[in-house]
Amino acid sequence: MAHMTKKLADINSPADLKDMSQADLRELAAEVREQIIATTSESGGHLAPNLGVVELTIALHRVLNSPTDKIIWDVGHQSYTHKLLTGRREQFSTIRQMDGLSGFPRREESPHDAFGTGHGSTSISAALGFAKARDLRGGEERIVAVIGDGALTGGLALEALNQAGASKVDLLVVLNDNEMSIGKNVGAMSSYLARVRAGYLEPAINKARRDISKVVRNMPLGDAMLQAADRVRGGLKQLVVPGMLFEELGFTYLGPIDGHDIGDLIDVLQDAQKLRGPVLVHVATQKGRGYTPAEDDPSRFHGTRPFNIANGECKPHEGPLTYSQVLGQVTMELAEKDDRLVVISAAMLDGTGLACFRSTFPDRCFDVGMTEEHAVVFAAGLAAAGLRPLVAIYSTFLQRSYDQIVHDVALQNLPVIFALDRAGLVGDDGPTHHGVFDFSFLRHIPNLTVMAPADEAQMRDMLYTALSLDGPVSLRYPRGQGPGASLEGEPELLTVGKGRVLREGADAVILALGNMVEPSLLAAEELAGSGIGCGVVDARFVKPLDESLLRDIAESRRPIVTVEENALAGGFGAAVAEMFLDAGLCGAPVKRLGFPDRFVEHGDTASLRARYGLDAAGIAAAVRDLVPGRGQLGVQPVAEGDSRE
Repeated sequence: MAHMTKKLADINSPADLKDMSQADLRELAAEVREQIIATTSESGGHLAPNLGVVELTIALHRVLNSPTDKIIWDVGHQSYTHKLLTGRREQFSTIRQMDGLSGFPRREESPHDAFGTGHGSTSISAALGFAKARDLRGGEERIVAVIGDGALTGGLALEALNQAGASKVDLLVVLNDNEMSIGKNVGAMSSYLARVRAGYLEPAINKARRDISKVVRNMPLGDAMLQAADRVRGGLKQLVVPGMLFEELGFTYLGPIDGHDIGDLIDVLQDAQKLRGPVLVHVATQKGRGYTPAEDDPSRFHGTRPFNIANGECKPHEGPLTYSQVLGQVTMELAEKDDRLVVISAAMLDGTGLACFRSTFPDRCFDVGMTEEHAVVFAAGLAAAGLRPLVAIYSTFLQRSYDQIVHDVALQNLPVIFALDRAGLVGDDGPTHHGVFDFSFLRHIPNLTVMAPADEAQMRDMLYTALSLDGPVSLRYPRGQGPGASLEGEPELLTVGKGRVLREGADAVILALGNMVEPSLLAAEELAGSGIGCGVVDARFVKPLDESLLRDIAESRRPIVTVEENALAGGFGAAVAEMFLDAGLCGAPVKRLGFPDRFVEHGDTASLRARYGLDAAGIAAAVRDLVPGRGQLGVQPVAEGDSRE
């Protein structure tokens, strides 16, 4: 009877891979790629990283017994194949959609997701924790961390390697080396891995490795000899694979191997499971494998919008510049006039709009890799030496640098500009990537000025103002396009801590800032149609507040609604309420709109804003609740589940 190939539709759990031939597994890999390409072409997502690990994921699930054995994905944006093979095939079309599958591993989503991820360099630390817990309770499950070469540059990953190597615990680390994070990797670790890969790719060395291994394996106890040689400096492995850095850290090193050869992957992973102590398997993969546009431009397809499969083209952005593009354009304009200005990115030059700056000012542009803590202290050193560094980092990733902001920048009152991209909701990437905490974790730090632009022109003014200040500044702005304000003319030097009244209204006042100003103006228009005169103030600064303006508003006894795309705890609304309380101005009813004390789920930003009352309709409804005759006055207790408080 002819053997029948199992298709992806027949794979309901990793156990279904166990009896498949290697030819079947290769056919499965091709089908998985087709499914990932088809899905991301419709909904967007992390295409290139997922295409690069299809064979590796299949091999891991063939060798391991998930969910008993644990696979911990670093970052997790390469987990699509894992999701398809672990019972989520039918829901895969909902990935990154409102109320659908997450684009990252989530413990609550599946028992096969051993550890929730979303930020880089965490997998080895978490896996070591799993391994130690297993040993303490006498378990036998296998623990595997899958980490990319970009994430390996992070200090957290190196700290974990240091402990894991010294602990001698049974742990497998799979290094997925595709020479990239989002963009091309940088730094000494990247250069080292490139040399290792070069040896692997060199035909003579690769052939020697195969020939010697074949001879030794045919000897009595050949497998044991190979394993012993791999452990000994100067042994067989040392002759053919320059992986001694990991050996010095206490790991048995295997590789590099072809990450797209399922047969080799299965063999090496099976061999690795027989070894005791920490083992690192170095796998060379190609980001974007199997889809030519993604192979040719893996950076663009790292995280992509919906695209045309035939040619890889995304629908072009129409209308205004994105805030990231404004940052790049304005930063170059300022750098032309002020040679103190330098920029720093943590592997995000393209994402933060600064690739153009690197092209124009290569000596004043520093991509330090996925090392946010280092980026901030490096900036502190530059500032202490007389320069004016701008550190462009996504809001969610700046969280990793909290101590460095406090201790190394703010305590010394150094003029570092933090440009916080993707602040507020980011949409489909969900709770690991929403930048909804920066107001809260920055505004209480002494010496730090915290501001947010309502449009592109104000962003330019704020960058210009930040460059003039002698202390640290945080400038946060959202993902995507602004409302389309003109960038003509010269930038304006703003008075720090001064808001602006955009609309007068006798019945109520909305205090907003950043990207919440525009929906607040729309809400005021809607309210005017029902006879409610509502003023709108663009606060501009979270710290310092415009206390004079706020005092005037409070003394008018008009109901006040604060609006921010940030957590309510410790945010802008909390700052306003604290100021009123400290000044004895408690007569005006106040309602705060923002995110409640829970993590915000993934979904498109418009739907999320509507769900949490941060669109024009939600803001208008909050004002109506406070206007006399349309709701009770005062600060109201909020029923559990109310998304606006």
